[in-house]
Amino acid sequence: MNALHLVNARTICPVAGETQGDLLIVDGVIADGIAPDDAVRVDCGGKLVLPGIVDLGVATIDRAAFRAGGITRVALMPDQSPVLDEPGIVQRSALIGRPDLWIHPIAAATRGLAGADLAEMAICASAGARAVGTGRGWIADTGVMHRVLTYARDLDLPVIAHAEDGGLTAGAVATAGETATRLGLPAASSLTEPLAIARDLMLAEETGARLHLRQVTTAAGFALVRAAKARGVRVTCGITPTHLLLSDNAMSDFRTFAHLSPPLRSEDDRKAALAALADGTIDVLCSGHDPHGPEEKRLPFADSTAGAAGAVTLLPLALGLTRDGVIGLPRLVQLLAQTPARLLGIDAGTLVPGMPGDVILVDPNAPWQIDADATPGVAGNTPFDGLPVQGRVLRVWKGGREL
Repeated sequence: MNALHLVNARTICPVAGETQGDLLIVDGVIADGIAPDDAVRVDCGGKLVLPGIVDLGVATIDRAAFRAGGITRVALMPDQSPVLDEPGIVQRSALIGRPDLWIHPIAAATRGLAGADLAEMAICASAGARAVGTGRGWIADTGVMHRVLTYARDLDLPVIAHAEDGGLTAGAVATAGETATRLGLPAASSLTEPLAIARDLMLAEETGARLHLRQVTTAAGFALVRAAKARGVRVTCGITPTHLLLSDNAMSDFRTFAHLSPPLRSEDDRKAALAALADGTIDVLCSGHDPHGPEEKRLPFADSTAGAAGAVTLLPLALGLTRDGVIGLPRLVQLLAQTPARLLGIDAGTLVPGMPGDVILVDPNAPWQIDADATPGVAGNTPFDGLPVQGRVLRVWKGGREL
């Protein structure tokens, strides 16, 4: 028997709430009862013990960044090279991280993510895919999207969709408004998002499929999701800390670290995002981890690659939301771990007995400064470079084994 006994811990669980005491992990599983005499004992010093983060929708497998960010499971986006549209590719992706990292592939909804012919969803699901997705793009053909949702419903797989109408966003790198005009950047109206959301919500309602909008970032988009949930549509949505904390003003110096997909929105949209987080419209808080090195970022803004590193900064930025009173700690754990695990159909994300012993020890008050050049992982291109934050992951256990 292998046992880990965490003592003097402040445990935060979305099911049990916040408690002060011990947590026992036996043979990789959270357990009840008395710790055996030979258990490895760790004094947590009153610091936070949380479930390992389940990051829904990462673009790159980045073990060092995930370890530093307390992420023990990731849902991998389908836009890889090659695209995750064949069972062999899906199976390999699902297995390459174990035992330190569990990867849950999101299979491509269409072959090559071209938005035309449906991929072999059922076979990919049997190979380990936990969802199907449109990747970084939107399926423009409504008939194809209808078939995707219908087929996924029959397989009981969630469809993870990117919500931007590609007919309006072609060539755009920013949201239309004062900042884009002043900088002379190619821009598209924020209407691109609610247009895409409205169509996909109507199709999800008609088919009864499970739809997850990977990132919703506009006031109009949140209003549509809120109304659809009230009607009983099986829809959930996510967001990154970037769109909660930054507006398009962050692009004012042409800093390519702020070139994102979807692009940063107006200050009004940012405030609407915080309200949607507080009222429960937003279901998932994810990193959107999409790191890019200098060869892709040290370019003119319009020529640079969209995306930012987010795994290492996800938790400290999220903890700032709890200090600001936007959400409480149990709700934060729900956003970071429980709900993403539930959407993917995996047993994880809580600290109840019987769950995998994927836990992290966090000092919520540890001060540090985000440094893009010193961030662990593939690259550190974050728009929060130089920002002082509080909260650091101290230790990570996967199945009761320390990483």
